[in-house]
Amino acid sequence: MSKSKYGLNTICTHVGEIKDEQFKGAVSPIYMSTSYQFDDVDVKRYPRYFNTPNQEHLSKKIAALEHAEAGMIFGSGMAAISTVFLAFLKQGDHIVVQNTLYGGTSNFIREEFPKYGIEFTFTDGYEVADFDAAIQPNTKLIHIETPSNPLLTITDIKGVADLAKSKNIITTIDNTFASPVNQTPIDFGIDIIMHSATKYLGGHSDILAGAVACSRTHMEAIFNVAKNLGGSLSDMTVWMLERSMKTLALRVKAQNKNAQKLAQFLSAHEDVKQVYYPGLKTHPQYALAKSQMKGFGGMLSFELVDGLDAMAFQKELKLIKPSMSLAGVESTMLSPHKTSHALLTQEERDKIGVSDNLIRFSVGIESKKDLIADIEQAIETVKKAKLQA
Repeated sequence: MSKSKYGLNTICTHVGEIKDEQFKGAVSPIYMSTSYQFDDVDVKRYPRYFNTPNQEHLSKKIAALEHAEAGMIFGSGMAAISTVFLAFLKQGDHIVVQNTLYGGTSNFIREEFPKYGIEFTFTDGYEVADFDAAIQPNTKLIHIETPSNPLLTITDIKGVADLAKSKNIITTIDNTFASPVNQTPIDFGIDIIMHSATKYLGGHSDILAGAVACSRTHMEAIFNVAKNLGGSLSDMTVWMLERSMKTLALRVKAQNKNAQKLAQFLSAHEDVKQVYYPGLKTHPQYALAKSQMKGFGGMLSFELVDGLDAMAFQKELKLIKPSMSLAGVESTMLSPHKTSHALLTQEERDKIGVSDNLIRFSVGIESKKDLIADIEQAIETVKKAKLQA
């Protein structure tokens, strides 16, 4: 049976595994060597060349999940993103960047691109027309993120891809929030998909990794830069990531279901001012999200009503962890202005709508009634403290 015909859970479980020919073990063996034979071999293997046995095989799983020809794994999501950008941009080139996206990506562009003479424009919005308006004669790449971090805005993937192809511009997308379970952008015409594999691909808050999926032609250009920048990762981490990805579809579908219920609960709560989740019919891009996503994801954001402090609320949580990062099996919350978007100025955060009272909620796999009970007790505790103050 062709790998392309495999079901999602089968791809997660079996594609890219290394068969243990010697002992017939059920899981992939791990090859920890950093030194391999150089003569009389088809492939000269070296960890920085991204081609150790574990690296090579896991890349096949990532490619299969993203419907791509090739995959590559990196030491972090930012290693993946920065390598891809530098593979296709040089002095005098221009990139169009979506204005609502991960703060680390924004900071990399603002801090590093001027050193290389690479020009950039952040869009005014996230409609296709906003991208079209930002394109210049020297534009070589358009980068999007959908759903975006942390406001869960939805960008028309096919619309942006079609626009870029009409002008011979490469497109990249950060697919971290959706994961390949919920969204496969290559099917809509995007050229290069990137992930912080630390998040849903890893899913257990215990590894740091990045991933890229694209055509073999684009991957060759990425590899030529990647081997010079050295953003590879250890085979122990590669093995752990491959193990974790076996349950990717099961985890993400459970998180999708929980997030939908929690978003509905929060949107009906009298002490919640605003909820950002593409699975709510009140979301301005609900129809678009439904047309390009298989599931709405496990991420949402919300704001409490004026007068209820976001930090005080998070400190009262008993089950949900007020913690950095996202997409683990455990539910976490954080304030983006203190974490993911802390490197942006107050003016920059205000411009994209990241308020100091915004809370990003990574919904885990716990019982939804327990998550709801934890949120309710935290809100009530903060309200009582305010009355007593």
